[in-house]
Amino acid sequence: MKCPYCKEPDSRVVDSRSAEDGTTIRRRRECPKCGRRFTTYEVVEHLPLMVVKHDGRRERFNADKIRQGIIRSCDKRNISMERINALVRSIETEIRNSMEQEVPSRRIGALVMEKLKDFDEVAYIRFASVYRKFDDISNFIEELRELQARKKDGTDGGACAEKSTAAKRKD
Repeated sequence: MKCPYCKEPDSRVVDSRSAEDGTTIRRRRECPKCGRRFTTYEVVEHLPLMVVKHDGRRERFNADKIRQGIIRSCDKRNISMERINALVRSIETEIRNSMEQEVPSRRIGALVMEKLKDFDEVAYIRFASVYRKFDDISNFIEELRELQARKKDGTDGGACAEKSTAAKRKD
């Protein structure tokens, strides 16, 4: 690494440590020529991920859009930002792990809904009502029936167990 002070092409690493939840490495370097120290950061280079919209337009993937949609659907729910951010990270990781450079927005929306089913049922219904553009009450009722059937079958991904544990704590 080139020294930012004297432009010496070599420097030596004095200290390395993990930063930002292990996604970055912070390195302290020292220039052998001028003796000054400086800090560099090493991060994984992400290839640009493009989202293909319904009308064919393409735009860069933006996890903040997912986060904002989930925050809106969790409004007035007792859900911490830590849990919401963890959910957004898991969604982004799954999308990036697909190794596709272009992902249809439909697939992203479906993935968010799939994850929200296990995360919080009310947030799921709120998100689904906007995402699926329920145009009448029958669509909404049908979605609720599917959610109830899933819950009865025991395929709710642990959401019921979490709620029953919380209910026991209240007693």
